[in-house]
Amino acid sequence: MGHGLTALLVGGDFEHLEIYENGGGVAYYNLVGSYLPSHLGDALVAAGGLLGPAITGALLIASAKSARTAKIVLRLLIAIMLLSLCIWIRSVWGIIVLSSFVVFLAIISLFKNRKLEVVTILFLGLQSIISTYLQLDYLFTKEFERNGVIQISDTQAIAQNTIGTYWLWAICIVLISAYLLWKSFVFYFRKTHP
Repeated sequence: MGHGLTALLVGGDFEHLEIYENGGGVAYYNLVGSYLPSHLGDALVAAGGLLGPAITGALLIASAKSARTAKIVLRLLIAIMLLSLCIWIRSVWGIIVLSSFVVFLAIISLFKNRKLEVVTILFLGLQSIISTYLQLDYLFTKEFERNGVIQISDTQAIAQNTIGTYWLWAICIVLISAYLLWKSFVFYFRKTHP
């Protein structure tokens, strides 16, 4: 989803998203209408997919500081998932998984238990950020095989379209993700003054 949304942010089109059984997926996009040079747009879209979970996780953790904000964010998350199902999700597995999440989150919101909503938002935020670290092997991979075709990794796509090497960009992604996690926890645990 991070790839597709980044494509939209740089003026391109997010065509659709396929989600696989293993949790991975492919975002189909084009940058024909982009206001950026194609090499820079491709680099940003690749980075957006890798940083999307960390950014989302940090925002979710920070929003859990207040029960009212957690309530709003939970409902917003349900709306975004429903919108994604209608517009971008094209794989059967993706429809099943995302629909299950929508139902689960809707049930939680129907309980109207603010503590449960806060815990849910915190859990989802942590899971989002942790997913970055669960894909370390992919981050530090130059290329991989999908359906019998050798493809470059996102970090290699960033390197090819800018400067540096895939492993340098992998380190940058890990450090940015760690920074976002730290800042979100600092915000969450900061005492509010009356």
